[in-house]
Amino acid sequence: MGKVKIPQTKHLESAFIGCYYPSMKIRQWLFLVGLLFATAANAANVKTPEFTTKAKSAFLIDYDSGVEIVAKNADKLMPPSSMIKLMTLAVLFDEIKAGNLTLDSKLPVSENADYNNPLWYPASKICLVTGQEITVRDAILGLIVLSGGDASVVVAEKLAGDENAFTAKMTAKARAIGMEQSTFGNASGLPDPNNLTTSRELAILATHIIRDYPDLYPMFATKRFEFGDYKTDWCRDWGRTHTVNYNKLLFTMSGADGLKTGHTADGGYGMVASARVGGRRLVGVINGFNARGHDALAAEMKRLLNYGYTTTMNKTYYRPGDTVVAIPVWYGRTKTVNATVEQPFAVTLPKQTPTSSVRVLARFNDPVAAPIMPGDKLGEIIAERDGKIIARAPLVSAERVRRVQFIRRILKNISVILGGR
Repeated sequence: MGKVKIPQTKHLESAFIGCYYPSMKIRQWLFLVGLLFATAANAANVKTPEFTTKAKSAFLIDYDSGVEIVAKNADKLMPPSSMIKLMTLAVLFDEIKAGNLTLDSKLPVSENADYNNPLWYPASKICLVTGQEITVRDAILGLIVLSGGDASVVVAEKLAGDENAFTAKMTAKARAIGMEQSTFGNASGLPDPNNLTTSRELAILATHIIRDYPDLYPMFATKRFEFGDYKTDWCRDWGRTHTVNYNKLLFTMSGADGLKTGHTADGGYGMVASARVGGRRLVGVINGFNARGHDALAAEMKRLLNYGYTTTMNKTYYRPGDTVVAIPVWYGRTKTVNATVEQPFAVTLPKQTPTSSVRVLARFNDPVAAPIMPGDKLGEIIAERDGKIIARAPLVSAERVRRVQFIRRILKNISVILGGR
């Protein structure tokens, strides 16, 4: 099959392997030229103010376009505190998605997760007792709402045997989704020199959770969780005063639906959050924030998200399943294959920018050789503004195209040799 290399410039290089195939032609199809984003005439001299925060690190992206809106020390490695539980949950979600566990599956509690373990005296917990079993559903809600470090140990021991072995699973998962710098010392986020990540990579993790676990993600919007299986009077008393989600953004911002807060004395307050307002989702991260409590943390995150909504706008061109272009097929049982996108293809622009133009182009090999399977990469789609690429994404096949039988391939080759197509 043909191979195409897409460098950062407009020039494309191609190579083709095989015999009696016609020369592959690289085509750039211009779909939208001079698409105007009009603003008021007096907006030309208006500049969007920079977002400032006392947090050591802050990061804000548009979920659909992936465009960075705010980036302060986004690549600085910092302790994630309880935000690390998002990775614990992601590993657990993979097991559920694979069918190895259900929400009703039972998880045993060892003495490592017992509330009498001194490790949990000052830490957030569900309040569990050695020998009891909890459901996967309660473990998830305990992690999300109560930030239960004991629940993270229960999950780790179930999936890997012990917490140390589980950190290897966390690392493997991180690398698989593009978190190249993050390291993990435990599943709970309790202080450990190996618990390090960046705001950018926390945003990668949040985006992965939202996109890849649509059936489980709504649990992050749970405001209250009352665990119904306390085994001691002390835990029942604990449970009466520990039911409300530490993520106060859920109570103060319309459209907020996740994800996780964190706090340690040395690391300060942190939050990974997402909100969907007017059909548009933003993902924000704050870490190293010296706040008086979770209410102040939520207020700072709300300010960050509102900054994104009020200073930028989105334009979505294509959604999965939309036909971007029909590409000619070589040796196919159909003459063309419909190319689409894997995720919504969108651009993010400043609201107060002067009138600008955006060009959307598709780049692909013409023709593409059969057989072709749904999801096969066929090229890429690019958005340009002012001569710069502002968005790009793979073009993939929306359908299956079978290869013609041998005799028809021979006839096709003869036709090409004789000057046909």
